[in-house]
Amino acid sequence: MVHIWIANAVVVAVAVGIHYEFLYQLTRYLPRLQIKHRFRIVVGVFASLFAHALQIWIFALAYHVMHHGEDWGKLAGNFSGSLTDAAYFSFTTYTTLGYGDIEPSGHLRFLAGIESLTGLVLITWTASFLYLEMRKDWSLRADDE
Repeated sequence: MVHIWIANAVVVAVAVGIHYEFLYQLTRYLPRLQIKHRFRIVVGVFASLFAHALQIWIFALAYHVMHHGEDWGKLAGNFSGSLTDAAYFSFTTYTTLGYGDIEPSGHLRFLAGIESLTGLVLITWTASFLYLEMRKDWSLRADDE
């Protein structure tokens, strides 16, 4: 059972680390862009979407490996065993949408639960980051007018 906790912790740590690094680099990079302030936010949104997609694919790879491994559990339902299906399941889990057409069993349920919590926290973190970046823009624009 310890290996389940370690595997889940590693996947979450990689996702959080990626997210932190993306937001940190955006904090450094956005002010240097020689474009209008409002377009910097658009760059931030697209970079954040890319970061979230990358994190979702990390979880998808974990589901794929665990599904095909021994004693990790399975993904069942409308699932062919492909990495693409694992990514679809990961996207719906990370965003807490959860259509329910693919269901985890066994120890994969733990990863699905922690992915939902991780996704909720990281999406909220992104929203807070983008809000603060927009506030900077609004404060600068109010001072300029």
